[in-house]
Amino acid sequence: MARKNVLIMGAAGRDFHNFNVYFRDNNDYNVVAFTATQIPNIHGRMYPKELAGKLYPNGIKIYDEKELTELIRKLNVEEVVFSYSDVPFNYVMTKASIVNAAGASFRLLGAQETMIKSTKPVVSVLAVRTGSGKSQTSRKVVDVLKNAGKKVVAIRHPMPYGDLVKQKVQRFGSLEDLKTHECTIEEIEEYEPHIARGGVIYAGVDYAAILAEAEKEADVILWDGGNNDFSFYQADVTFTVVDPHRPGHELTYYPGNTSLRLADAAIINKIESADPVNILTVRNNIRTVNPHAKIIDAASPIFVEKPELIAGKRVLVVEDGPTLTHGEMVYGAGTIAAMNYGASEIVDPRPYTVKSITATYEKYPKIGILLPAMGYGEDQMKDLETTINQTDCDAVVIGTPIDLGRILKLNKPSTRVMYELQEIGAITVESVLKEKGII
Repeated sequence: MARKNVLIMGAAGRDFHNFNVYFRDNNDYNVVAFTATQIPNIHGRMYPKELAGKLYPNGIKIYDEKELTELIRKLNVEEVVFSYSDVPFNYVMTKASIVNAAGASFRLLGAQETMIKSTKPVVSVLAVRTGSGKSQTSRKVVDVLKNAGKKVVAIRHPMPYGDLVKQKVQRFGSLEDLKTHECTIEEIEEYEPHIARGGVIYAGVDYAAILAEAEKEADVILWDGGNNDFSFYQADVTFTVVDPHRPGHELTYYPGNTSLRLADAAIINKIESADPVNILTVRNNIRTVNPHAKIIDAASPIFVEKPELIAGKRVLVVEDGPTLTHGEMVYGAGTIAAMNYGASEIVDPRPYTVKSITATYEKYPKIGILLPAMGYGEDQMKDLETTINQTDCDAVVIGTPIDLGRILKLNKPSTRVMYELQEIGAITVESVLKEKGII
């Protein structure tokens, strides 16, 4: 019987994983193409033959998603598999309609088809939207497990924006490893906080191979999720972070709603800065779709290294890139710090942007006067540096998880904004882990 022609829609992450675990050695299917979106400059590459397996001796080409309809017809695609995250439900169904109208079937792979079983206990940290607070939640989980005497190894949702063969399995145990693997700002933001606390974190492309390596040195595996995607591994405990600054999104974004339904515990984060009505809304929504989940109330209070650089000053606020772009947030930790510490003005960077940063504002006009820390590759990191240095301001407030001043050469003073998860009440990360027998 002829193999079914398949196209996988992705963004250099879930798409590669779905291929590896479901399609790579599957004689019923012939993956004829990937398409790419969300992330700059990831189309035009090949999924390499070294990773594609014996059925794909020439590798598989990655196209721009804009070519989707044409590709379905040109490559005789029979089935399209949607494999990326943090998009509203109507977006997914619009893509399904486009695919169906072009003559192909539309498919979403589920947990059973894509999750790998580990030999070690797995704790997953997920979210309903990008920017909800997975990073500080993951750090909290690591701290609790370490205090219980467990050796924790984190595995991060993929961000393979470079040489995919070299990035098959990546281990980060020191800041030097970040340079060795030529990490982008987006990658450093996720890896450095684990390293700074003495931890080890893996990432890459082939998550079966990654898991095999991580299991050699771990008592417990932490799945540190990306965007609002669900885990690549079968979890013994799942924490899903919910954002009361975006009430209702937990019900209407894919696959964040899936992640919420998978939760053993839902964490309502940022309650110190959220409207009580919105907190109640997300609490009720959690109960509606996952009545058995524990609910953890939590805050993420901010700490500023040099508040004197903010008080009375004209500041440029740099926030986490994905949170402002496809995460659709209109403010972040840097904005709250600027307001709380008395900045006289938040300076609009848009008159000073260059090249790829200008293009980011054109694609995501709702970003407004904040500067997203876009750094998908060396060229864009240079564009970000130039934009910051050209902006007429007194100081830079850095609301990203890392110190951009260490990576970029800035010509003006800067201060970092940091935040940690603080649970409120008797239900905590520790109590859930104890109840589930992880500690």
